[in-house]
Amino acid sequence: MERTRYLSEEWAAIAGAKLRAELDPQKMNKASASMSNIYERCSDGVDRFIFIECSDGELARFEVGSGEPPKAEFRIHGDYDTFAMITRGELGSQKALMTGRLKLKGNMAKALRLSSLADRINKVLAGIPTDY
Repeated sequence: MERTRYLSEEWAAIAGAKLRAELDPQKMNKASASMSNIYERCSDGVDRFIFIECSDGELARFEVGSGEPPKAEFRIHGDYDTFAMITRGELGSQKALMTGRLKLKGNMAKALRLSSLADRINKVLAGIPTDY
C-alpha cells in the first residue's frame, strides 16, 4: 500500500473513511464530543489542525486543515512531533497531557474520561501507511 504524507488532503480522506468504517459506536461508548488538535511547528512552518466530532459514538465530522480550527468542546495544543508520536502509537494521549507535552482547553475531568476513546481513534489512524 502506498504511503501518504501526514495531514495532507489525501491522508485526511483516507483517515476519515477509515475512522467511519472502523469505529464501533458501542466501543466508543456512544460518546458525543468534539476536539480540535492544533499542531504547532509543522515541518513546513504552517500550524495545522485535526478536528474530530463524534455523535453517539459515530464520527460525525472529520477535518484536517490550517488556520483557525472549528470551534470544539476541547482544544488541544502540541507540537507536530508529539502528535505524530501519538498517531503512530508511540505515546498515549493521556500521558502526553499529564506530562505537559499537550495543553488542553476544556473540561479536564471529561477529557481524561474520554482519553481511552481518543486512543482508539489514534489506533485506527496508526494503521494508515504514513510518511511523517
